[in-house]
Amino acid sequence: MALDYPADKLRLLVITDGSTDNSGQVLARYPRVEHLHAAPRGGKSLAENRAMQHVKTPYVIFTDANTELNPQAVRMLVRHYQDPQVGAVSGEKKIRPQADAPGAGEGAYWKYESFLKRCDSEVYSLMGAAGELVSFRSALFAPLEADTILDDFVQSLRIVQQGYRVVYEPAAYASEDASASLPEELERKIRICAGGWQAMSRLTGLLNPLRQPLVTLLYVSHRVLRWSLAPLGLALLLPLSLGLALSASGLVATFYGVLLAGQLALYGAAWLGWRQALRTGRAAKPLVIPLFFTLMNVAVFLGLRRFVRRAQPAAWAKASRRPSIADTLPKAA
Repeated sequence: MALDYPADKLRLLVITDGSTDNSGQVLARYPRVEHLHAAPRGGKSLAENRAMQHVKTPYVIFTDANTELNPQAVRMLVRHYQDPQVGAVSGEKKIRPQADAPGAGEGAYWKYESFLKRCDSEVYSLMGAAGELVSFRSALFAPLEADTILDDFVQSLRIVQQGYRVVYEPAAYASEDASASLPEELERKIRICAGGWQAMSRLTGLLNPLRQPLVTLLYVSHRVLRWSLAPLGLALLLPLSLGLALSASGLVATFYGVLLAGQLALYGAAWLGWRQALRTGRAAKPLVIPLFFTLMNVAVFLGLRRFVRRAQPAAWAKASRRPSIADTLPKAA
């Protein structure tokens, strides 16, 4: 409601499908807000498909209920549509600093991810948008399959397949808290990885270098390798390093011995961080990055298993996060 944008040019739609709390009563206090609600909880993709039937504006912005946008977010996003080749704009996801949250390492990861997005955008186009804050040209939005897990990723890359660019705007950002529970953080990562495998199975056209060679290069290097070969390579590197360290001699054996020791130190730190977080609710700061890195790569294999078994529902399971401003709205009597 505090967005710095002309009110007469901004429509606010809130979807609460499957909600069982008093969200509807709270939203009724804000005349500018249009509330859409359906009893079944079918997932974000179905909710967005239904909401788009009510969108009449040339551009649409999606965000999540647990995020807070900076006041200039809308202005920063829509300014890019002056370029007719821009089909979508992704904002930045920020994790609020919380040293005592088990998911605090997520903030470091998103700083790295934001750097990659900035590079992709400068080269040509993002390879996937952040669902916490993403904008599309309404005319380019195509209804997604009901079981789509990563709606933002699939929708944005299908726009790229149409020949448009998805650009990055770090001056528009959505802030949220890190996960409050380490098992919930791992579950979230497994879900994302299952969605990544599903998306790769549906975006095979991006693998054709004859159609869009630069897009194929960015997509394969930034997404396909990171979700497939890179974790597999890390899994194989440990036993290979052990075998080479034992079978080689001289400087070669020393090199592989150091490489093996580094891997053991990394995974040992991750294991200690996991045990500590489960026991005390947080991991020591030096253990956070190794823990988060290891969780991401373990989640790839668990996500693949879930994708193959078709065991990942489209609807999100709500993670326990700290209260946001939205949670502090007065409750209806």
